[in-house]
Amino acid sequence: MEQPEGKERFLLEAAAAPRQTGPALDSCEASPDEGLIEDLAVVDKKAVEQLTEGLISHYLPDLRRSKLALQELTQNQVVLLDTLEQEISKFRECNSILDINALFSEAKHYHSKLVNIRKEMMMLHEKTSKLKKRALKLQQKRQKEELEREQQREKELEREKQLTAKPARRT
Repeated sequence: MEQPEGKERFLLEAAAAPRQTGPALDSCEASPDEGLIEDLAVVDKKAVEQLTEGLISHYLPDLRRSKLALQELTQNQVVLLDTLEQEISKFRECNSILDINALFSEAKHYHSKLVNIRKEMMMLHEKTSKLKKRALKLQQKRQKEELEREQQREKELEREKQLTAKPARRT
């Protein structure tokens, strides 16, 4: 243990020295509290001042070190909070990148759907074109058949006309 110096040593010596409170007290003479109040008034001011200074000088270096340690800890906490905020922003960026990736995959999915729909539409267009051509050919064939039937009827009518008896002309 360290040896006390200065005020601390004085305070320890003052506390260890026997105090005399006036004339010696015999058991039959006076009460034990008789001279105590006067001694307290004299010792009290000096002792309180010296004890206070000793107490302050004893604890003040530790308190200053504690204050510095707390200030350093507070600075470290501020740095840590800043770093933590930066990390949080990085995580938010990662989440937004994941969201962007999800959007791209969704866009790719819908693009493939669109390509499939386009292929189906082109196939349907080709089928309808073929059906239109076929319908046109059928219509032309029917018209041709009708025309041929009409011509056949006309020929038959003409033939019947020619076959019908004509009255001879009288001259």
